[in-house]
Amino acid sequence: MSDRVLITMDDLEVAVPMNAAFERAGFTTEMVSSLDDVRTAMRRTEPDVVILTGGLHERPAADLTALAREARVSTFGLIEPTEPDPRGLARELGLTAWSHKPFDATEAVAVARRLIERRKLQQRTGILGESPAVQEVLVKIEQMAPVTSTVLIEGESGTGKELVAQAMHTLSPRRNQPFIAVSCAALPETLLESELFGHEKGSFTGAAERRLGRFELADGGTLFLDEVGEMPPSVQVKLLRVLESRQFFRVGGTQPIRVDVRVIAATNRGVKQAVVDGAFRDDLYYRLNVLNIYLPPLRERKMDIPLLIRTFVADFAKAHGREFRGITPDAMEILVNAHWPGNVRQLRNLIESMVVLAPGREIRPSDIPSDVREGGSRLLPMPIARVGQEPSPVGHQQLEFIFRTLVELKRQIEDLRHRADEREDGLMDIGHLGRGGPVYVAPAPDVVEEPESGRIVYRPGMRMAEIEKAAIEAALEETRGNRRKAAEQLGIGERTLYRKIREFGLG
Repeated sequence: MSDRVLITMDDLEVAVPMNAAFERAGFTTEMVSSLDDVRTAMRRTEPDVVILTGGLHERPAADLTALAREARVSTFGLIEPTEPDPRGLARELGLTAWSHKPFDATEAVAVARRLIERRKLQQRTGILGESPAVQEVLVKIEQMAPVTSTVLIEGESGTGKELVAQAMHTLSPRRNQPFIAVSCAALPETLLESELFGHEKGSFTGAAERRLGRFELADGGTLFLDEVGEMPPSVQVKLLRVLESRQFFRVGGTQPIRVDVRVIAATNRGVKQAVVDGAFRDDLYYRLNVLNIYLPPLRERKMDIPLLIRTFVADFAKAHGREFRGITPDAMEILVNAHWPGNVRQLRNLIESMVVLAPGREIRPSDIPSDVREGGSRLLPMPIARVGQEPSPVGHQQLEFIFRTLVELKRQIEDLRHRADEREDGLMDIGHLGRGGPVYVAPAPDVVEEPESGRIVYRPGMRMAEIEKAAIEAALEETRGNRRKAAEQLGIGERTLYRKIREFGLG
């Protein structure tokens, strides 16, 4: 079945030759003169691309692009050369691609083909989004996939780093060979070395037989090293040697083993800063960072959130056999503007719970968990200044970041507590979060309390309720019982503070 293109007739001098060029290229084309024509055409058969030849400042153009986004159809707009801010106009409309007039019709065919291939890539990989940031990531995937250079993917937890690595493998000449993933943060130093390079029988206690490492298993294919910033220094040296020589020794082995593996690494921490701090080798960093992809957090691409929500709702409603009646505009606005520290993974988990626990009506703001509705839990430890001393804003920001992470981890662990499994090395396996693969969370380090500093600290074994209670008590003490000021310091609403005071019996 041929690809299908809709062409608006706002500028007939452009539309007519454009239509002829697409027909010569084997596309099924249709010229439309109004938004109603587009709706009718979409009901018949969903198009692959809609081309806007003009009238971009008029209301129908905005409605058309919104309709196309809803149907997950690419849009390509031709913008007048006199337009003062073409990028701003394209961003405002949500165009997938744009170019200045005059534009050669045969080039438009090439652009449409690329958009169609990119859409197919999104469908195959699950990397969804119409924002410029996501489109840039998809362009980079297409550019990087055919080569063998190492790639470093940077982004916060839950942004989809493994999806990107899988997409590059799928589009590469290695697609029929293995894709092997390993988490560098999941294993202690000795086990990680054996996991990557394998070991010989009897090389250490418990090595009852020879074992092939991930490099050997990925020979001819792709090896994905997740959380590479957590790799111990001794393993960093051996990884660098493999990348440079394409050979290694098994643990306890004496014969070199040659492999042909493309390495894609990922990290959710600033490896460049780790290099400055001496925690990560600079030569390994430069060897891994030949090509680089940055995945933006969800809060930096809010325009993608409605699309992600609609997709997740459809997927989970089908998977669980549940009817989902929709989300009210007010509730959708809350979800779009939420902080999402866990990014797409957190959003996906929330939507699954909303579908499963749907109340038989549209989801309203009151149905959304309070920590999401209120912009994320901000009941955080805060440095309390001594009398006559100004609080440190930097210290507060650092603690806020740490405890935002703790709050998110707490929620994820509770969601998957039945699958949690205590490991011998002290790590907790909290299972598969969304599509991101296994995630391992190290126990929090013991923090020594310094009463004289007035700082509230976290100690292993403390419950989240205890942390919240301590933060509220400290804020009330500093503000001398002024609940409005205490709520402002904690970054929560007064009603939430009153509820917490009653809950903890603070009177």
